[in-house]
Amino acid sequence: MKLVSQFTSFLKDTVNLNQTRIDLLESNVEAIRNFIRQCEWSPRVRGFEEQGSWAHDTIIKPVDGGEFDADLLVVVDPVDGWSAKDYVAKLGKAFADSSVYGSKAKTWDYCVTITYPGERKVDIAPLVRSRKHDGSLEVCNRAADRFDASEPVEFTAWLRERNTLSGSNSFRKVTRLMKYLRDIKTTFTCPSVLLTTLLGMQIHWYDKDSDAFSDVPTTLRTVIGRLDDWLQDRPAKPRVENPKLSSEDFAASWTDTQYLNFRSFIHKYRGWIDEAYLAEDRASSITAWRRVFGEAFAKGEVVEASKANVEGVSRVRALLTSTAAHLDSLVEVVRDYGVSILPDFFYRPPHMLEPSWSKAAHVSRDVHVTATWHQSRNSTPIRVVTPGEVLPRRGGLWFEARIGGGQLLPSGFRVQWRITNTGAAALSLRQGRGDFYTPQQNGRRWEELHYRGVHLAEAFIIRMADDVLVGQSPPFHVVIE
Repeated sequence: MKLVSQFTSFLKDTVNLNQTRIDLLESNVEAIRNFIRQCEWSPRVRGFEEQGSWAHDTIIKPVDGGEFDADLLVVVDPVDGWSAKDYVAKLGKAFADSSVYGSKAKTWDYCVTITYPGERKVDIAPLVRSRKHDGSLEVCNRAADRFDASEPVEFTAWLRERNTLSGSNSFRKVTRLMKYLRDIKTTFTCPSVLLTTLLGMQIHWYDKDSDAFSDVPTTLRTVIGRLDDWLQDRPAKPRVENPKLSSEDFAASWTDTQYLNFRSFIHKYRGWIDEAYLAEDRASSITAWRRVFGEAFAKGEVVEASKANVEGVSRVRALLTSTAAHLDSLVEVVRDYGVSILPDFFYRPPHMLEPSWSKAAHVSRDVHVTATWHQSRNSTPIRVVTPGEVLPRRGGLWFEARIGGGQLLPSGFRVQWRITNTGAAALSLRQGRGDFYTPQQNGRRWEELHYRGVHLAEAFIIRMADDVLVGQSPPFHVVIE
């Protein structure tokens, strides 16, 4: 079922950034504009342009309650004798020297970031006009001391056109929903500009007033179905060009593994969306949509457990033991019903060790694990593996931890892996493990597929300066038949 009113409430109450925070952002940005106009930064300021999710109206509420980002471009005339790095470095110095912004400012490769702790970050990037030729626009790469062509205004206009074609603001709403899904699931890596472009590419001039875009859930199903078809036709990572600047490849930051993982999960979520949309009764549809978007969807509505789900829970409990030497048939039940059927105590087997590090005041859950299946440790990957997928007892998995929108760990941090086996096969050979292990290769951990059962891999992020735990991933379920 579509459940249009539930989508409206879900967007309003859970996904969308509330108006109060947007108003505060705009007030902060106006103060930043005034500061730039009045400070001693040399370039002549021609104006300002919003960029990114803020400009595209696809900004969402941070799922962890943290800071959200907004991008502001400062359009300036070229300065004689300045190289690209000067624009960013000297703007950063102007903010750093300010009594108002000094403690909030940090200079990066392309921008200066002003952070309002716990609330928002504003990234301010110089955009040089008419340096190369009349009307040209370039951002400034401080690290490489290089000017890079840019078309932010034209790109924003292209996205607005997608929204007009889809009607009823549905493209923007679907983009917010997919960003929310990405952030709560943490199962795939896709920067927002790349995700928004891929979604926009699925909307065409002939879609105007089409029944395929009649409301938000229908638009979601149409766009994700088309995106899945597009991805399945491309087994190798493609270029995803900026539609208004062909020299810019938004997919350049993706590794081949990240692309294959994204492709795999979009295919999986397409199936879930179809199931929810086509469900014939309200209770089944709400349950299926919650599988996609979590328990916040249709919040407050009580749904009776289906007969099949009750049967699954009963079967699971009959197969679990207090020692974690669970019966072999657990694999079939998880295959049939999914890992969500597992009770909380499954994740606390007696042989699993607790972290020994001191914990930060806030331990981030914005850490996710990806895995690729290989015939042997040094062979090329066969394919990306999704959590809970049933695997044969051969070969092994390389695990990798990512943070945020898919970034590698920054310097100053390390990852430790907790690997926990369950099931009679492993426990009978005293191979329950549950200890912490160091990575073997650039933060990655190799594990062979030996024992039938449902096993867990978790990544723990440690700050090296003080050996404090700052991040932990959800368990990655490895199901071996």
